[in-house]
Amino acid sequence: MKRVDDFRLRFGKQELVPIMIGGMGVDISTAELALEAARLGGVGHISDAMLPTVSDRRYDTNFVKEKLKLYTYNLDNSDKSAVKFDLGQVAESTRLHVSRTMEAKRGSGMIFINCMEKLTMNAPRETLRVRLHEALSAGVDGITLSAGLHLGSFTLMEDHPRFRDAKLGIIVSSVRALQLFLRKNAKLNRFPDFIVVEGPLAGGHLGFGLDDWMKFDLRTIVNEVHQYLRNEKLDIPVIPAGGIFTGSDATSFLEEGAAAVQVATRFTVTDECGLPKNVMQEYFKAGENDIEVNTTSPTGYPMRMLKNSPSIGSGIRPGCESYGYLLDANGHCAYIDAYNREVAAHPDAKKIEVMDKTCLCTHMRNFKCWTCGHYTYRLKDTTRQLKDGSFQILTAEHVFHDYQFSTDNRIALPGE
Repeated sequence: MKRVDDFRLRFGKQELVPIMIGGMGVDISTAELALEAARLGGVGHISDAMLPTVSDRRYDTNFVKEKLKLYTYNLDNSDKSAVKFDLGQVAESTRLHVSRTMEAKRGSGMIFINCMEKLTMNAPRETLRVRLHEALSAGVDGITLSAGLHLGSFTLMEDHPRFRDAKLGIIVSSVRALQLFLRKNAKLNRFPDFIVVEGPLAGGHLGFGLDDWMKFDLRTIVNEVHQYLRNEKLDIPVIPAGGIFTGSDATSFLEEGAAAVQVATRFTVTDECGLPKNVMQEYFKAGENDIEVNTTSPTGYPMRMLKNSPSIGSGIRPGCESYGYLLDANGHCAYIDAYNREVAAHPDAKKIEVMDKTCLCTHMRNFKCWTCGHYTYRLKDTTRQLKDGSFQILTAEHVFHDYQFSTDNRIALPGE
């Protein structure tokens, strides 16, 4: 019986264990988690979500404080068009995080950065270009383009010396999205080095409609992508993601031609993950009915999370002057509209609730938006319950090796 370790992910002459840990923000996929994946011979991701605030926490910078000081005058103004990011600070925070991570890298694996197009930052093209360029300049092994179609992202990088050297990939949830990306970038004569196909059981933002995500199946979409690539005579590694919970799940995709698998949910409850330990316990305790797909994200994408996430219903004032990562090119965010509507409807209330949208930047930064994969309710079966009722936190190495070596849908408990 085959196992994941019987296969290898190949980038040219380089061979890796075909396990990729997904890029979870904000700093949930930490440098420490990515470094463990690389040490063990696989691919780890760091996330470029909100790197100025991540830099403040990790490297003692003051980017958030300086931005807030500059725009404090605008706190009570619904028009956020004046709230801009200092591109130099965006560049410095990206350079700091990526370079420090790459300097610490050990082992034969690789470290990629997950780059979300939906972090529009009140200047979508300009801020995205800076983030992409600085990640490449800081030596990252590869970039995974996520949360958007990224039709212009390759163009933003084509003048960088490492454009054809670094591994560049795209996350899609349909053949149609892949077709659009490839056609848009055909003139650059630069195909993606890998394609992550993310299915409907993934965590966080989903590339499906709220009412139809359950109609789709990861294996079906992966097979459609494989067939499309064969028809076009394109040899691009395909990496399924979303709902791959055991080593046997992973092996089944590898046997059908996948180059690797991307996994994340089981790593959310490891020592190296950025989630606070008390939040990890919420993930362990969750039952299947405690997980929902909702539309509280201002991005417009449905998002899977725990129903008891503190972000749901929270009516905090929009934090754009401090953060503002989801402001579009006109300085607009859907949460601002929802917040103002509730303030107008309850003018005398000291505390309001906003149920339909959330201030995603503030809550993600504070680990209060508990996004999760569909199979989070199975996490309790991957560890041991302690005498005090809590669940034992795992190590990334333990989970990685369980994916790598397990068979028969077996999950190794800690100590086994």
